[in-house]
Amino acid sequence: MAAVVLVHGLYHRPEHFAVVAERLRTAGTEVVVPELHRGSLPADTAAVQAAIDSLREPPIVLGHSYGGSVITGVGGAGHLVYLAAFVLDVGESAAGMGGASRQLQEAITSELDGSTSLRPDRAADALYGDCPEPLAAWAVGLLRAQAPGCGRGVPERHSWKRTPSTYVVCGQDRAIDPGLQRKMASRCTDVREWPTGHSPFVGQPHLVVELLQELLATSISRKRDEGVTTTR
Repeated sequence: MAAVVLVHGLYHRPEHFAVVAERLRTAGTEVVVPELHRGSLPADTAAVQAAIDSLREPPIVLGHSYGGSVITGVGGAGHLVYLAAFVLDVGESAAGMGGASRQLQEAITSELDGSTSLRPDRAADALYGDCPEPLAAWAVGLLRAQAPGCGRGVPERHSWKRTPSTYVVCGQDRAIDPGLQRKMASRCTDVREWPTGHSPFVGQPHLVVELLQELLATSISRKRDEGVTTTR
């Protein structure tokens, strides 16, 4: 069975990918959506690595926003998808690359335990500004506090240097500057650009599903061709 691993970003939960995951599963794709919030980039990366290792074949692994930092550090993926995400090189971190836009930074509030959270009103505009208000409110309601320091984490490995990759630039993003996204996208094998905000898996999930199904079909076709070649 074809497989996809969906990796959320800071403040988010696996439930934000619910519609994408359901549609892929209905079409016969195995989908794993690991929970991050393990306290550090290495711990988050280990959680995603465990998900990849649990699958029988190398999956397509999609990382959103900070999730790009996470998938950069994993091994065993068949294809990487960076969705408005951080493609980091040696010594780089999401924070060091410019990180959150001013608009998103103004939404962040500090908690007494050192964690941070997002103000609901400002988070809705920065993360889901292109979504209908009820949908944006649903997504904001799922957001949770974030442990400090994850955005400053530096990956120990850089999988995009060895694994085929697709970058999706979100051209109307208010959380990560599209210009920065295009700069990081130049490191990937393929680049797409969508006229969406930061979270198309919420506002336009069909775009994410269609891209993943396209990549899955390409992978299956390539394996079939390799099998025919091998038997000759």
